[in-house]
Amino acid sequence: MDKYQVNDSELVSLYIQGNEKAFAKLVQRHKSKIYTTIYLIVKDQYVAEDLMQDTFVKAVETIKVGRYNDEGKFLPWILRIAHNLAIDCFRRDKRYPEVVFEDGSNVFNTLDFSEDSVESQQIRQETHEHLRELIQRLPEPQRQVLIMRHYEDLSFQEIADATGVSINTALGRMRYALINLRKQLSNRVPVYDTNFYPQ
Repeated sequence: MDKYQVNDSELVSLYIQGNEKAFAKLVQRHKSKIYTTIYLIVKDQYVAEDLMQDTFVKAVETIKVGRYNDEGKFLPWILRIAHNLAIDCFRRDKRYPEVVFEDGSNVFNTLDFSEDSVESQQIRQETHEHLRELIQRLPEPQRQVLIMRHYEDLSFQEIADATGVSINTALGRMRYALINLRKQLSNRVPVYDTNFYPQ
């Protein structure tokens, strides 16, 4: 398969016949374009990476049940899947994460963002990126629960089942994640100012 350039259609056929490496080749060939397509919509590295994985999972499921019929047009087909997932995510998350604290407030409540202000959009984007960085610094169990709850929209029962813990443990991890986030935000972001975030 590596000795000559196999086209997408042949790779899909090989995969349908049971050749797992064929799909890995498709992933390798197109992941950059798919990631870029998603990133341009969601404007977030981590969300884009997650959605790229979801795109390939959905593609595999569609092919395995025999519903793939865009012969010779694999890339446009999978890009449509990626685009649709990204648009759904964009609408659901409204371009920034809705991380809600225990009192019902979220990190953006105190920020008055105007859609037509370039500076406001810049502040929102930088605050969003900063929040993502803080989330990445949380202990793994807390980060996992927070992402599953606020980004994947799972219930605490679903989170408990997926992580193999009790609902109380999942709730506790979420509570500590929010406490830690709030503490980090109050310590590190005293003022929402474009000058606060060095480029």
